[in-house]
Amino acid sequence: MLKKIAIGLTVALAGHSAQADEWLHCGNVFDSESGRLAGERYIEVTDNKITAIRVNSPGADSSVTDLSSHTCLPGLIDLHVHLDGQSGPNSYIKQFTENPADLALTAQHYGMKTLHAGFTTVRNPGDSHNVTIALRDAVNSGVVDGPRIYSAGKSLATTGGHADPTNGWKEELMGRPTPKDGVINSAAGAREAVRQHYKDGADFIKITATGGVLSMASSGDNPQFTEDELKALVDIANDYNFHVAAHAHGKAGMLRAVKAGITSVEHGTYMDDEVIAAMKEHGTYLVPTILAGKFVAEKAEIDGYFPDVVRPKARAIGPKIQNTFAKAYKAGVNFAFGTDSGVSAHGDNALEFQYMVEAGVSEAEAIQSATKTAAKILKNDNIGHLEEGKLADIVAVKGNPLEDITVLQSVSFVMKDGKVYKHQ
Repeated sequence: MLKKIAIGLTVALAGHSAQADEWLHCGNVFDSESGRLAGERYIEVTDNKITAIRVNSPGADSSVTDLSSHTCLPGLIDLHVHLDGQSGPNSYIKQFTENPADLALTAQHYGMKTLHAGFTTVRNPGDSHNVTIALRDAVNSGVVDGPRIYSAGKSLATTGGHADPTNGWKEELMGRPTPKDGVINSAAGAREAVRQHYKDGADFIKITATGGVLSMASSGDNPQFTEDELKALVDIANDYNFHVAAHAHGKAGMLRAVKAGITSVEHGTYMDDEVIAAMKEHGTYLVPTILAGKFVAEKAEIDGYFPDVVRPKARAIGPKIQNTFAKAYKAGVNFAFGTDSGVSAHGDNALEFQYMVEAGVSEAEAIQSATKTAAKILKNDNIGHLEEGKLADIVAVKGNPLEDITVLQSVSFVMKDGKVYKHQ
């Protein structure tokens, strides 16, 4: 109840909702299905849906928003954000000083920064106290504004593993986290944790299949779930129609997770040809989070930014992610857009497009990974496309993103669910 009350305190509802016969005049439109620009179009928005797309002007009596110098795209989708925080030198002490209410308000603030950056839908693979589940519900009910949220609630970990919330604590505080806390140590515990997440209202399951960079533990890449734990977890997730996203840096844990049937590998730093072959065989997606890798590598060189146990992991893992993604892409691995924002600064999400293009992806493929491909992973065919009958999630940028992908870092118009949140 505390989480929902805290979010309910933020009541600023900006913008306006479209009514019948409201039109956007787009100088160009990105077709996410073909990856091409479709030319000048007029898009009609009624309530929260696209109700018409036409070449000709709707007429002098119609209400038209002039985006004739812009390219319009579907609302962008980031499959890896953590809205309830942002890394910094004080991040680790905050877990002892912030209450669930503080995290809920923080998540709404960062959600709005993300929305204003053009990301109308996000997947949040891990939070504290289920605050992004509460925020999702508040956004959906109109209590507060924010992006459309798919939340995993708490990431699942093993004792001492990445996402064990008590890593680095003194013994009297550490205790023994349970599946209810997102920590499992058996196949039975894995089943219980998934069922608890269903009870808590999660949309999908996030596991930490290997060590991680920012956790207070020495290894950033060791495997952290056994094969039987992973099989039990994925089997129960399938029962509840959950997809499973797996944080993974090291080969062994990544390979186990892929063979168990997870949907996406997050990061994928040390994947090799064997892992690539397995991902192609199973149709697994890579969500590379290149932005996070570059961010932690840069901050590792600043004294005091990370704890001593984190710093060498950030130096070793961060710089490798972009090259790994380039190798996976060239080999034909499925991929989708995700940044791990919350490690890097919220609102900078579109930098990931630039880094993907630097790794060899075409501008069109990069945008498709954040529109139609991401929507497919979320099993939501009402987003990721500008088509009649789809939800009115529409963003616009000046210039041509197929010629200069960096224009996506300066979104000037944002509509989500037919409501305008930004128009510069």
